Amino acid sequence: MTILLDGARALALDLDETQLARLVAHLDLLDDWNSRMNLTAIRDRPSQLTKHLLDSLTVLPFLHGERIADVGSGAGFPGIPLAIVEPARQFVLIESTGKKCRFLEHVRDTLGLPNVEVVQSRAETYRPAIRFDTVIARAVGPVAGLVKVAGPLVVGGGRLLAMKGRYPRDELAARLKGWKVAAVHPLTVPGLAEERHLVELVRSHDRVG
Repeated sequence: MTILLDGARALALDLDETQLARLVAHLDLLDDWNSRMNLTAIRDRPSQLTKHLLDSLTVLPFLHGERIADVGSGAGFPGIPLAIVEPARQFVLIESTGKKCRFLEHVRDTLGLPNVEVVQSRAETYRPAIRFDTVIARAVGPVAGLVKVAGPLVVGGGRLLAMKGRYPRDELAARLKGWKVAAVHPLTVPGLAEERHLVELVRSHDRVG
């Protein structure tokens, strides 16, 4: 809890007791399900706190609008932690693997997160009735591939965010059909001595700012 509290303060987040309890409960549920199926390779609690929870929360200042999609949500990162600390926003967790979707639904129901919807689908075949203000993805492949599969989910003027480790120089050199890089934000995860970057993309005709 000290790691989480100190990390939240370093990110200028004022979390209440309920939010802190839900964040930790997410990890407890992950540990329980991990004993039966492989949801994540990160199993020790200090690493879970930094590489899962705090890593997810670093992107909070870069979310735009009210409707957020987490593509390839996996075990719920970054979508679940963001939904916990941003209850006024709506989060859709898009995941193609059935067992992971069942876990996400269990987390949502157990923690009482009415602002979370779980969709079992591949991003490239999912067609929501209303597109998203922000679409975010963590560790789902090259930026050009993300633009291709997830770009159609973003509303006009919205943002596509790719969470990366080291500065993805080679990926950014690739042609991004219909899209452009608005910024590459260096991120600092409290307690983690590893590089993190967030690639912010907009459609080519959109103004940045």
